[in-house]
Amino acid sequence: MTDVTSLADLSLLPVPEAGDATARTQAESGDAVGEQRNRAVEAILSAVQGGESILLVAHVDPDGDSLGSAIALGLALRTLGSRASVSFDSDPFVVPRSLTFLPGQDLLVPPALVPATPDLVVTLDAGSLGRLGALGRVATRARRMVVIDHHASNTRFGDINVIDADAASTSVMITDVIDALGVELDHDLAVAIYTGLVTDTGSFRYAATTPVVHQLAARLLATGIRHDLITRTVWDTHRFGYLRLLGELLGRARLEPEHDLVWTWCAFPDLTRAGLTLDEIEGVIDIVRATAEAEVAVVCKQGADEVWRVSVRSKGAVDVGAVCTELGGGGHRFAAGLTSSNPLEQTLDSLRDALVRAPRLPV
Repeated sequence: MTDVTSLADLSLLPVPEAGDATARTQAESGDAVGEQRNRAVEAILSAVQGGESILLVAHVDPDGDSLGSAIALGLALRTLGSRASVSFDSDPFVVPRSLTFLPGQDLLVPPALVPATPDLVVTLDAGSLGRLGALGRVATRARRMVVIDHHASNTRFGDINVIDADAASTSVMITDVIDALGVELDHDLAVAIYTGLVTDTGSFRYAATTPVVHQLAARLLATGIRHDLITRTVWDTHRFGYLRLLGELLGRARLEPEHDLVWTWCAFPDLTRAGLTLDEIEGVIDIVRATAEAEVAVVCKQGADEVWRVSVRSKGAVDVGAVCTELGGGGHRFAAGLTSSNPLEQTLDSLRDALVRAPRLPV
């Protein structure tokens, strides 16, 4: 992930000096994002004022940033008088255990019950149409589709694409949209946005955490939210079965100095034996990535469909976003992922080969 400048604060950036190509490019990029954001706000307001059906879609098996952003926008639109609904593809259709505290869950509608042809679809934190799962077909039937995302690998699959790879989280971008809609941040909006912020900044530990990010966090805290309870639930609350399974996964971890890699895996039988779900082991990668002897950390998690969900992290010297994009996935420079239907060793062989060709970054 990279440093972030909020869309709302682009006007505060210093004017680049003549010949400063980097600053000039950043300013131009910010202008382009701002233009797309304004188009998105116009489309959303038009749908609200016209009483149109609005569907907000998080990515499959959503994390705190995707679902938090979708719910935040849904709550804001309800304030404006819209009956927007929020959905995501997950089997079963349940909110991940670590996110059950989120407000606005009455906005949630299972994929089978969403409008067949919505007037407007807004996707949140999804880098490609495939990341919407079965709801991708619904999205393509909508009269208009707005994509709001901060993944550099985004395929720009909407009619309006608000893509800011410099944003720390999609929830940062949604805050700018909500501000532009003229909706004031209340307690419930702040909970949803803060959840996305702490998810994608790793509780403000990742490189995307800049003064602007902390300024937004301060603004959210001023609404009276219990940030300590949010972060405890998102990061530090697990069932006992998780502790036992974590011991197994760390015990089987492999260090490969020749590839500057550390990795482990969780097969579906391991998961069922522990009585856990895939979303409950998302945090394992953050423990594995602490290995001092490896630049890149990988955790492979197998679902009931026998597909491997591969989480990849870099400490800053390797562009794992490029690695995962090459293999059909995507993400950020330091945090990315992919899926694979191949056997585990074949999946790792492909990853090792891609790591050899991966762009090296200045540290």
